[in-house]
Amino acid sequence: MNFSSGYIYLSLAIILGISANGFLKTTNGFTNIFPTIFCVTSIVLCLFCLSKAMNLIPVGFTYATYGGLTITAVTFFGIIKYNQLPNFYGSLGIVLIIIWVILVNYLGKVSS
Repeated sequence: MNFSSGYIYLSLAIILGISANGFLKTTNGFTNIFPTIFCVTSIVLCLFCLSKAMNLIPVGFTYATYGGLTITAVTFFGIIKYNQLPNFYGSLGIVLIIIWVILVNYLGKVSS
């Protein structure tokens, strides 16, 4: 496996994390069986892909990118699906998360 396949695993982890967290509300506290199975399966596959990505990409970069992009995307998912609009401070926080991910990935240095 090479460095670019790490980003493929990271992309899959982000997509699966968004799916699992975005549809978590539909489980109704894990009382609806099919959404629960979907969410559990998605999060297990997400963690598998995330662990594969961490074998190829530095852990800090991997988790910062995963966390930031997943949080941002789930927020947008909540806006679209559940009409849950964040207030000014929530919106500012999302913008800062996006800036943080960009800084970590493009300006962050890892020493071995």
